Amino acid sequence: MTADAEAILGEIRAALPNAAVSLLKNPGPAAQHSLRVGNDDLLRVAAFLRDQLAFDLLSNATGVDWPEAEKADAVAIPEAEAGTAESGFLETVYHLYSTSKRIGPLVLRARTADRGDNACIPSLVSIYRSAEFQEREIFDLYGIVFTGHPDLRRILMWDEFVDHPMRKDYVAPDDYEYEPTPHDDVLEKAKKHYPANP
Repeated sequence: MTADAEAILGEIRAALPNAAVSLLKNPGPAAQHSLRVGNDDLLRVAAFLRDQLAFDLLSNATGVDWPEAEKADAVAIPEAEAGTAESGFLETVYHLYSTSKRIGPLVLRARTADRGDNACIPSLVSIYRSAEFQEREIFDLYGIVFTGHPDLRRILMWDEFVDHPMRKDYVAPDDYEYEPTPHDDVLEKAKKHYPANP
């Protein structure tokens, strides 16, 4: 059974009246609404969902890059929220399930302040152990720093790799120094940097 985000929001507001939680309506056919949680309240809300509402499984966490904030609000429309952020942001989307009640997913969203130095979101590893590797992947590919993560380091790219390849402004290098057997288009690009000896 699908989680009723509106009803769950009511329970959160009753139990945690000062928590910054809002409903984001999905205008698409699936109408799978989500809850946007403020970073200062993310751990409290997640613990409440786990302990009081039995959402005991975090099955998936992923990152989203929103260079233009207004596009994010076109996809998930904030409930009674005036205006949009002036600059872009990064977002983490979590899918929670209640295994005992067989309900899910409940979709939670948390946003960074920007795409630069303030690209931080609290880690949910202390609440959901399954977040550990998923947050590392998001950190590696999007550059979101999960504060409080017990072992935040790259998981897919090598340590010397610069930048985050899933960001929309990422520019892939064309020298392909790391390509063990360059071929086709990669070989042509590599020739510009490594010309054949005469």
